[in-house]
Amino acid sequence: MDIVFIIIGLVLLVAGGDWLLRAAVGMSLRLHIPRMVIGMTVVSFATSAPELIVSIKSALDGFPDIALGNVVGSNIANLGLVLGLTVILSSITVQKNFYKLDWPSMMLASLVLFGFIYFDGTIQRWEGGVLFGLLVLFIIIMFRNKGNAEVPDEVSDMEGHVPGGWKIFFFLLIGGGALWGGSELLIRGAVGMAQLYGVSERVIAVTVVSVGTSIPELAASVMAVLRKEKAISLGNLIGSNVFNVLAVLGITGMITPIQAKDERLISNDIYWMLGYAVLVFLLVLVPKRMRLGWPEGIVLLGLYIAFVYVTL
Repeated sequence: MDIVFIIIGLVLLVAGGDWLLRAAVGMSLRLHIPRMVIGMTVVSFATSAPELIVSIKSALDGFPDIALGNVVGSNIANLGLVLGLTVILSSITVQKNFYKLDWPSMMLASLVLFGFIYFDGTIQRWEGGVLFGLLVLFIIIMFRNKGNAEVPDEVSDMEGHVPGGWKIFFFLLIGGGALWGGSELLIRGAVGMAQLYGVSERVIAVTVVSVGTSIPELAASVMAVLRKEKAISLGNLIGSNVFNVLAVLGITGMITPIQAKDERLISNDIYWMLGYAVLVFLLVLVPKRMRLGWPEGIVLLGLYIAFVYVTL
């Protein structure tokens, strides 16, 4: 049954990524909002929903390492696995808004999380409230700056096939639902197989569960690249990392305090998360300024494989 869950989950995730992308493009065209903004808000929130559900449920069930490790591991997987594979498939020209707003928002969220858990290993309820407050501020700033965000130069092959009116809401609903359902099935199957080997909660969280909940980002990003919506692809990943920290841990932390029982979450995993955030910034500027291609993808993916190896 675990293998069946994994197969069905992957099918739902691929279909959900396509439906969600169609809704995002349709929304951006109808509301005249740049695709990068849609990618960093609507798509990011929908693809972060699995992390939110998994984190809340695991924290309430008494498994805080899964709640925290899921977010940290997902942020690492988004930049290492998902972005790495995406730019190996097709290069991405990065817009100027990346280093003006997008990357600083992701780095700030990561540093605030680090500051909250480094000293006492716990995200208290008030700290969860601070994270959620920063999320609201992030969304407001994103939409206020939508006029300054750049629309990609590539001519989309979807512009003649975007949904209209109520179909946008329909595609958004079934796309997000398929991503959520697919992630649930994939996680159930993957965790069921991993537990046969007696792996710890932290290791399951930062590898199996985090990869499972990052599959929606991978599906949405790959579909975006294949359909030449590359701004949504990059914006989705950066936005998902911001939402993972501010929304997932913010909401979960307000419901119940999150304590890191395994100290390696603080002494090892979170440093990988911060390191990847810095690395992506450097790769965008060097060697080919404002462009990510297959060489950078190999670096990102290779380091992710090293992270998984060290963790296991």
